Amino acid sequence: MPEKIKLNTEYITLGQFLKLAEVIQTGGMAKWFLSEHDIFINGEQDQRRGRKLHAGDNVKIAGFGEFVII
Repeated sequence: MPEKIKLNTEYITLGQFLKLAEVIQTGGMAKWFLSEHDIFINGEQDQRRGRKLHAGDNVKIAGFGEFVII
């Protein structure tokens, strides 16, 4: 069962999401994390820190789990 991450805004960037989901400690770690880990959004690989995530999007991070944006 994917972990649910609740948004208070229309969208969140992938870099902000990583911090909100407690995958990384600081926003500054996002660029490094994205270069080192495979991330799939709705089944497609995407490493763009500025990728906009909306409610209903599914994020899978190898070794960290699966998340759904609500």
